[in-house]
Amino acid sequence: MSSSQTLSIADDLTIYHALDLKKTLLDALAGTSDLELNLSQVGEMDTAGLQLLILLKMEAQRAGKSVRIIAHSQAVSDLIDFCSLGARFGDPLIIPAHDAP
Repeated sequence: MSSSQTLSIADDLTIYHALDLKKTLLDALAGTSDLELNLSQVGEMDTAGLQLLILLKMEAQRAGKSVRIIAHSQAVSDLIDFCSLGARFGDPLIIPAHDAP
Protein backbone atom coordinates (compact mmCIF):
# COMPACT_ATOMS: atom_id res chain seq x y z
CA MET A 1 0.00 0.00 0.00
CA SER A 2 1.31 3.40 -1.00
CA SER A 3 1.85 5.86 1.84
CA SER A 4 0.60 8.88 -0.13
CA GLN A 5 -1.29 9.40 -3.38
CA THR A 6 -2.64 12.44 -5.22
CA LEU A 7 -5.78 11.98 -7.28
CA SER A 8 -6.89 14.69 -9.70
CA ILE A 9 -10.57 14.74 -10.61
CA ALA A 10 -11.49 16.49 -13.87
CA ASP A 11 -15.05 15.13 -14.16
CA ASP A 12 -17.98 17.01 -12.72
CA LEU A 13 -18.87 15.88 -9.20
CA THR A 14 -22.54 15.45 -10.01
CA ILE A 15 -25.20 12.79 -9.82
CA TYR A 16 -24.42 11.87 -13.44
CA HIS A 17 -20.89 10.77 -12.50
CA ALA A 18 -21.45 9.74 -8.88
CA LEU A 19 -21.42 5.96 -9.32
CA ASP A 20 -18.19 5.89 -11.35
CA LEU A 21 -16.51 8.44 -9.11
CA LYS A 22 -17.50 6.55 -5.96
CA LYS A 23 -15.61 3.49 -7.18
CA THR A 24 -12.62 5.59 -8.28
CA LEU A 25 -12.41 7.42 -4.95
CA LEU A 26 -12.86 4.35 -2.74
CA ASP A 27 -10.34 2.35 -4.82
CA ALA A 28 -7.82 5.17 -4.48
CA LEU A 29 -8.37 5.27 -0.71
CA ALA A 30 -7.94 1.50 -0.46
CA GLY A 31 -4.50 1.77 -2.05
CA THR A 32 -3.01 4.42 0.23
CA SER A 33 -2.92 5.66 3.79
CA ASP A 34 -2.90 9.34 2.75
CA LEU A 35 -5.06 10.48 -0.17
CA GLU A 36 -4.84 14.02 -1.55
CA LEU A 37 -7.59 15.23 -3.88
CA ASN A 38 -6.97 17.87 -6.50
CA LEU A 39 -10.42 19.18 -7.41
CA SER A 40 -9.24 22.31 -9.23
CA GLN A 41 -10.61 21.08 -12.59
CA VAL A 42 -14.13 20.20 -11.37
CA GLY A 43 -16.55 22.33 -13.39
CA GLU A 44 -19.77 21.42 -11.57
CA MET A 45 -20.62 19.91 -8.23
CA ASP A 46 -23.98 19.04 -6.74
CA THR A 47 -25.07 17.43 -3.49
CA ALA A 48 -24.34 13.94 -4.87
CA GLY A 49 -20.71 15.00 -5.30
CA LEU A 50 -20.70 16.52 -1.84
CA GLN A 51 -22.04 13.26 -0.41
CA LEU A 52 -19.19 11.38 -2.13
CA LEU A 53 -16.61 13.62 -0.49
CA ILE A 54 -18.27 13.20 2.91
CA LEU A 55 -18.39 9.41 2.41
CA LEU A 56 -14.72 9.38 1.47
CA LYS A 57 -13.74 11.40 4.55
CA MET A 58 -15.81 9.09 6.80
CA GLU A 59 -14.33 5.92 5.27
CA ALA A 60 -10.82 7.30 5.70
CA GLN A 61 -11.48 8.16 9.32
CA ARG A 62 -12.95 4.71 9.97
CA ALA A 63 -9.85 3.07 8.45
CA GLY A 64 -7.35 5.33 10.23
CA LYS A 65 -6.38 7.02 6.98
CA SER A 66 -6.45 10.63 5.83
CA VAL A 67 -8.07 12.42 2.90
CA ARG A 68 -7.24 16.03 2.11
CA ILE A 69 -8.51 18.32 -0.60
CA ILE A 70 -5.41 20.14 -1.79
CA ALA A 71 -7.05 22.29 -4.51
CA HIS A 72 -10.63 23.44 -5.02
CA SER A 73 -12.41 24.73 -8.11
CA GLN A 74 -14.83 27.59 -7.67
CA ALA A 75 -17.76 25.13 -8.00
CA VAL A 76 -16.40 22.94 -5.19
CA SER A 77 -15.67 25.83 -2.84
CA ASP A 78 -19.05 27.46 -3.58
CA LEU A 79 -21.03 24.35 -2.64
CA ILE A 80 -18.95 23.60 0.46
CA ASP A 81 -19.40 27.20 1.54
CA PHE A 82 -23.14 27.24 0.71
CA CYS A 83 -23.67 24.14 2.88
CA SER A 84 -21.45 25.55 5.67
CA LEU A 85 -19.27 22.44 5.58
CA GLY A 86 -15.83 24.04 5.44
CA ALA A 87 -15.10 23.06 9.04
CA ARG A 88 -16.33 19.50 8.37
CA PHE A 89 -13.72 19.04 5.70
CA GLY A 90 -11.01 20.88 7.61
CA ASP A 91 -8.92 21.52 4.50
CA PRO A 92 -7.52 24.93 3.62
CA LEU A 93 -9.50 26.45 0.78
CA ILE A 94 -7.16 26.68 -2.19
CA ILE A 95 -8.47 28.07 -5.46
CA PRO A 96 -6.22 28.27 -8.54
CA ALA A 97 -5.10 31.86 -9.26
CA HIS A 98 -6.90 31.96 -12.63
CA ASP A 99 -10.23 31.19 -10.85
CA ALA A 100 -9.82 33.67 -7.99
CA PRO A 101 -12.24 36.62 -7.97
